Amino acid sequence: MKKMISLGLVMAMAASALAGCGGGGGSASDPTTAAATTAAEAAKDDGQKEAETKEEKADAGASDGGAVEITWWAFPTFAQDGSNPAGTYEQEIIDAFQAKNPDITVKLETIDFTSGPEKITAAIEAGTVCDVLFDAPGRIISYAQNGKLVALDDMFTDDFVKDVDNEALLNSCKSGDSYYMYPISTAAFCMAVSKNALEDAGAMDCINQEGDRTWTTEKFEEMMGKLYDKGYMGATVYCSGQGGDQGIRAFVANLYDSSVTDDAVTTYTINDEGGVKAMTKIKEWVDKGWMLNGSAYNGGEDVDQFVAGNTAFTTLWSPGLASQRAETLTENGIEVIALPFPSEDGVPALEYLVNGFCVFDNGDAAKAEASKKFIDFMCNDEEWGPKNVVKTSVFPVRQSMGDLYPSDAEMGFFASLTKYYSPYYNTISGFAEMRTYWFPMLQAVLNGDSEPQAALDDFVAKANQSIENAK
Repeated sequence: MKKMISLGLVMAMAASALAGCGGGGGSASDPTTAAATTAAEAAKDDGQKEAETKEEKADAGASDGGAVEITWWAFPTFAQDGSNPAGTYEQEIIDAFQAKNPDITVKLETIDFTSGPEKITAAIEAGTVCDVLFDAPGRIISYAQNGKLVALDDMFTDDFVKDVDNEALLNSCKSGDSYYMYPISTAAFCMAVSKNALEDAGAMDCINQEGDRTWTTEKFEEMMGKLYDKGYMGATVYCSGQGGDQGIRAFVANLYDSSVTDDAVTTYTINDEGGVKAMTKIKEWVDKGWMLNGSAYNGGEDVDQFVAGNTAFTTLWSPGLASQRAETLTENGIEVIALPFPSEDGVPALEYLVNGFCVFDNGDAAKAEASKKFIDFMCNDEEWGPKNVVKTSVFPVRQSMGDLYPSDAEMGFFASLTKYYSPYYNTISGFAEMRTYWFPMLQAVLNGDSEPQAALDDFVAKANQSIENAK
């Protein structure tokens, strides 16, 4: 864990896609790729397009005596029991639903975060996309903006909206005035420190372990100085690609109370005084050796180093990651303390994960209604709703579900962070394009190729143009 550890070890590691955070992350939309478009066009040209016209499918759906078959594509968001393969738990949900709804057949297909987005894009173009998708707002709302989804406004009853009682979260499910994603669970992204390292460095007094554990940038800087003096390596300012980029953006924005966008989520604003001060400080910390130049690291690799005990903290953490990496942490004897990001005023503004469902508009009203019924079961069934939330390792969006982790103090802490949710900008038009400008900007600053103000001005100009490009 010492700063003399060879960085070559890190470079030898396989890159992690960080599905729970990058996509967890999921929480990000992907542009239509050339490969996907080519695949879709080929499918059409070869006469292999399986979908009928909307009118034909509507007629077919209404002529089958009430029996309906729908398809569900599922990213690996639900945890599996033991060594069960992906899709095992999802099939249990289906079996329970079909037992109560024998007129509806649900066909499951599991997809991954590497090839899944491209598969969806190609299927949309070819007219062969699924009926139900479980994903995050970043991708889902982009599909809505392209006119591919069924509006779910009828599912957002007054009682449901009151039960959620979180305007930022509800807005993340909307495009324009309509809802297109029905949410089930949520959690904030944050950071984490090694208690072992902090105790050894005499830095435990720098953090706050009470209540919401909020703390200041001043205390964070003091912590890093003590860790460095004791020989510990700080986190990477990772920026080799998009994996986990929401974590490092939130870290930058919080340090001196900047914001990625304005409150209305209409324009990018991180080139303000606070954002420039943060980037200036980060470059200073990297030059001192308190943090590492992460030009060759992505978010997954940063987390890998932290759970291996090679770094004293990470700026990318969540309850899902805590669960996924628990075995490795135990093996390495590392005790983790999760913390919100430090800020100048001690009040964080956190990015967050939202898990939810959408319905693709396949031109069949019967399938659309069956899909909504299936989604309602998964989210709101008295037995399966809470079970499904727990299987995502995060928290229910509905307040009425109460505390699903009553004996887990750490999950109680994560739950407390929902009050610090910042405006959800992952659904802004052009979000996918904006992400391609973020990590080169960080690289330019860290490598001394651009001053913080100039780099951020250039990023904001390109990011705001991406909004216009998407219109």
